[in-house]
This record gives sequence, C-alpha cells and structure tokens, in this order.
Amino acid sequence: MILMANILSGIATVLGSLLTIYFWIVVIAAVITWVRPDPYNPIVRTLRMLTEPVFYRVRKWLPFTYTGGLDFSPIVVLLAIELLNRIVVKSLTEYAASMTLGAI
Repeated sequence: MILMANILSGIATVLGSLLTIYFWIVVIAAVITWVRPDPYNPIVRTLRMLTEPVFYRVRKWLPFTYTGGLDFSPIVVLLAIELLNRIVVKSLTEYAASMTLGAI
C-alpha cells in the first residue's frame, strides 16, 4: 500500500511540475505576442510549436475567445491548467497521503 501511495505521490509531483512549466510557457508566449518577435527566431518558433496546437483547439471549441482582434485563448488555457492543478494534482496528493496514513 505504501508503494502505491509513493507512486501516486510521484505522479502528482511530476504532473504538477509539468503543468507549472506549461503555465509559464503559455505566459511567455502570450507576452511575446505583445511585441513583434522575429518569426524565424528558434525560441519564438519553439514557443509557438508548444502553444499553438492548444490555442487552436481552444479557439475551435470556444470561438468567442477570439473577438475583436483579441485572443483570449491563453487565458482559457491558464485557467484550465490552474483547474487541473487544484483538482487533479491536489486530489492525487491527498489520496496518496490518505493511503500512507491508512497503511500505518
């Protein structure tokens, strides 16, 4: 039981870290769009490659996120990341903790 709790705790930690990294990638990609970046810059290309598929899906599912020339899809993605962090990661962490306490 302790092994399963450790595995769940590890999954929650890795998932939380990945979500945090992607959160900052989205923030940086959104901030970069405020200036005119060189589209051939490798950093800009990497950021677009990492974020544009997700932004495209959000724009497709929620067409009102792109209105009046303003793109609100990064905000929706950031809210979704935060929601996943608070629900899934926290639930996994608490479940792993309860499994550890139950095994003692």
